[in-house]
Order: sequence, then C-alpha cells, then structure tokens
Amino acid sequence: MEKVQTGQVIEFYSNRCLVKTDFGEFACIAIKNVVVGDYVELEIIQDSKKLLGKILKINKRASMLSRWDGNKEKLFAANITHVGLLVAPKPKTTNEFIDKWILNARLSKIEPFILNNKIDFNSNNEYRKKLDIYKNIDIKIINCSAKYGNNLEELVDYIKGKCVVFVGNSGAGKSTLTSKIIGKELRTNELSNDQGVHTTSISSLYELSNNIKIIDSPGMRDIELIKYSKDKIIKGFSEILKSSKDCKFNNCNHINNDGCNVIKDLLDGVIDKSRYNNFIKFRDS
Repeated sequence: MEKVQTGQVIEFYSNRCLVKTDFGEFACIAIKNVVVGDYVELEIIQDSKKLLGKILKINKRASMLSRWDGNKEKLFAANITHVGLLVAPKPKTTNEFIDKWILNARLSKIEPFILNNKIDFNSNNEYRKKLDIYKNIDIKIINCSAKYGNNLEELVDYIKGKCVVFVGNSGAGKSTLTSKIIGKELRTNELSNDQGVHTTSISSLYELSNNIKIIDSPGMRDIELIKYSKDKIIKGFSEILKSSKDCKFNNCNHINNDGCNVIKDLLDGVIDKSRYNNFIKFRDS
C-alpha cells in the first residue's frame, strides 16, 4: 500500500473526518475547509495499533455547495452533481424556497430537480399550478411518496451515476426519503478522538449500487443566499435571462425601463409572476 493515497471524505465531524480510499477507510484530522464529498490526498500514518490518515491537500472541486452563515460564506458539501428539492402539499413549500435553491444550485454548477413528495396527499389546484411553473421552465419533476415508497424506482433510475443531496423544509420528508433510498435508518455516526470522547457526525456520504452517491447533511433546509452579484442572480432564472436578451437597452433594470422585454413577457404570461418577484427580491435585497 502506497503511503500517500487519494480518497473521498465520506463522514465529516466537528474536528475529524473519515476518508474512503481503495485500501479502506481512514480517520483523519479535518484540515481547514475540508467538507464531505471532497477528494483529498492523505498520508497513511501509524498511530499505536491502528492506521490513521493525515490529509495533505484538497483536490480541485467540480462543484461546491455553500450557504451564508452570519457574515461569511460556509461551504458544507463538494463534488455534488444534483440537488433534489423536496416539495410537498403539506407542510407548504413556498416558491421562494424553491427559487432560492434553484438559484443556489445553478450558480454552484449543480443541476436542480424537484421531488413532488407525499403524492398520497390530496393536492389542490394552487399546488398543481405551482409545480407547473417549474415544469414550464424545464425543471425535472419526479412524483413520489417517501413514506409509502411509491415511484422511488424512477428516482433511483434518475440518480444513477450522480452525487445527490436532498433539501427540504422540516416535515417535507427528507430523512424518510434518504432512509428509503439507502436502505437503512439514518443515525448519528460517531468517531473517537484521541481522548476517547465521541464527536457528533455533521455530514455523511452514502455510496450505493449503480455509482449513486447521496450526501446527507444538516442545513439542507431554508438557507440565506450567498451574497451574489446582481449580474449573477439573473443566471438562476433562465427564462428571465433569455427574455432579457431582447430588452432595448443592455443596462435595463427589468422594472420600469422603456423597451423592457422582461416586463412584456411578464404581462403576456410568458414569465411567471412569482418567479419574477423572487428574481427582483434576490437581486435587489
């Protein structure tokens, strides 16, 4: 076994992490900015009777998922390909929550999709119209019931070869769905530190067949948006970005400027009002 290995962080704790390599899993002291999903270079070292890992560097990330925490950006997962937004008729999922996560995902080079959970519930016309908003902008929607296991085959088929995180408001069914997919109840994992005291697991990566990876982490609920620049916000609203290319002026504010094609499409029903309102709110707040 080579002394220096490449591995992926599959458990992240407050002061330690667990890294999976081709030669096994090694407990490591977590270095600054390492998160679950990171690919790292580590040195295998002997500590008393067991082998441990010392992380030497974090390899380049394909994607990063962050949230605003106080006055700084906090990274909480890396190398994700897809974000599954759990939407349910009860408790109500707001359009703002959905738009916020679509924006965050797209600006993080991650593909968002929607899980219409709790299909065993009777949904009203308002709820169905909400889903149509996202169907009309080509967001993938999968109907399922995490509680009863309905239509989870379509979800599993869709996430083959992908690294996924599920996000949702409290009560939306994220833990139930994740448990059903990975085939076991989620639990708090533990890792002993040098003093024999256990530290609580913050994030976990589960590897399944068909090269499916699922990251489960606290904080996958409502988030404060990263402080994106105004010119980036529009990139999370693909239909508004497309419409804006036909505005009369390049510096159009899409509110009250003459020749604004975005306002025209809004009045014509091409752009949904809630999407437009959230775009303005995110951009100008």
